[in-house]
Amino acid sequence: MASPIRVLVVDDEPPIVELLAGYLAREGYAVASVGDGQAAVDMVREQAPDVVILDVMLPGIDGVEACRQIRAFSDAYVLMLTARGEEVDRIVGLTVGADDYLVKPFSPREVVARVKALLRRPRAGVTGGAATPAGAAPAGLALDEGRRSVRVDGAPVELTALEFNLLARLAREPGIVVARQAILESVWGPGYDSDDHLVDVHVANLRRKLGDDPGRPRFVETVRGVGYRLREDA
Repeated sequence: MASPIRVLVVDDEPPIVELLAGYLAREGYAVASVGDGQAAVDMVREQAPDVVILDVMLPGIDGVEACRQIRAFSDAYVLMLTARGEEVDRIVGLTVGADDYLVKPFSPREVVARVKALLRRPRAGVTGGAATPAGAAPAGLALDEGRRSVRVDGAPVELTALEFNLLARLAREPGIVVARQAILESVWGPGYDSDDHLVDVHVANLRRKLGDDPGRPRFVETVRGVGYRLREDA
C-alpha cells in the first residue's frame, strides 16, 4: 500500500493543533506537529513532509522566516496561517515561498479543502513536457519542463515549484493572454477557491527572480483586467 500523505502542523496553540490534527487524520493523512519555527525547520529537514501548515506568529523564529528556510531545501506545499487580516502578512508569506494562506479564525474543513487542492498540483520532481519550442519564448529565456529548469541569458534561475508551474503555464501558449482564473485552475488545481490577488503576488515573485521589469517587461506582460502572457519573439 502507498504511504500516507504526511502533514506537519506548526502552531503554538494546542487547541488549534489538536483540532486540525483530528480533521486531517480522519482524511487519512499522517499528522505530526511542533510548536515553534525552528522545530518546524528541523522537522521538515528530518521527515520531509508533503504539506506544512505553518502559523505566522510563532515563538523563536516566526513562520515567515521558517518558510524562507524551509524553501532553501524543500518543495513541500506550505499553507500559512495568520491571525491578522492585514494584506502585508499575506504578501510577505507568499513572497518567501508559501503556496497559499488562510486568515484566522478559519474552519478546519477549509484547511482540509486547501490541503487537498494543494496536493492536486504537480510536485517539483514530476517530469514531463518538453523544452519550450525554439523561437517561441522571448529571447534570453530558456525553459525545459522535463528537466524543470529555467535559464535567463544562460544563467540558471532557482524557482519554487509553484513559480515554475506558473511560468510553464504561460510558456505553453506564448503570446496568448491567460486569464487569472485560468492560471488558478491550471496551477493551483480545478475549482481552487481563492482570489486573483494570489496570482498577482506569485507573478511578482516570478518576475523578480527572472530580473523582469514589470514596467518594461522582457518576459511576462500584464494585460490589465484580464491576466498575463509570455511575450513572443517575432
